[in-house]
Amino acid sequence: MGQALPKPGLRPFLPADVPMLAAIFVASIEELTGDDYSEAQQEAWVAAAEDEEEFGKKLAGQLTLIATIQNAPVGFVSLKGADHIDMLFVHPSVAGQGIASMLVDALEKLAGARGAKSLTVDASDTAEPFFKKRGYTAKQRNTVTLNGEWLANTTMQKTLADRSAPGVPT
Repeated sequence: MGQALPKPGLRPFLPADVPMLAAIFVASIEELTGDDYSEAQQEAWVAAAEDEEEFGKKLAGQLTLIATIQNAPVGFVSLKGADHIDMLFVHPSVAGQGIASMLVDALEKLAGARGAKSLTVDASDTAEPFFKKRGYTAKQRNTVTLNGEWLANTTMQKTLADRSAPGVPT
């Protein structure tokens, strides 16, 4: 039997996290998306983290949460605007161990508390089954171009629980 991971923690984004989050972003794409995207597509995708200053500005401009194990970042999620999950990445060494679920649970609660009625995400083909399992439904297929490569994803949406409805615990 595998060793249990120490209990993960959750905290807000800090500017000092940028190099580690860029590394998680790259490792996640390189190691987890190979069944769904070509090597050229992966290279175009990871290029988004090459300019760490720009990558950091993007994360700082959104509501970004960090999952940690023993105080070291192992994943992150970001909310763009009031209701769009922009990025969700976990380090391959902790993939499938509940880190992404913990991050999205927290983001859904925060977005709902801020008044969002639903959340959308442009899920990669790799992430689509994860979001589907969480109650997100596919709305449309998209093709986006990144650094000269075309990548497919799916816009998905989930209606958040109405916390003000009668009988719903607050």
